[in-house]
Amino acid sequence: MKKTKKAAAKKTLSPAKKKIAEVMHEFKEGELHSGKSDIIVTDRKQAIAIALSEASEVEGETPKKTD
Repeated sequence: MKKTKKAAAKKTLSPAKKKIAEVMHEFKEGELHSGKSDIIVTDRKQAIAIALSEASEVEGETPKKTD
């Protein structure tokens, strides 16, 4: 008797993981900018830092700056 594999349920990503994926995709395409400047990010570690920073803002872990 052969065992058949069951189809795995599609997992939904949290908003933070989606944001990280979006930012890293921008980096891979060469479209990720550092802040509001026109400087394109070329360092992978800097791209990861930007992705984690933006993801924490999405999750609401970091309070937004008030002027």
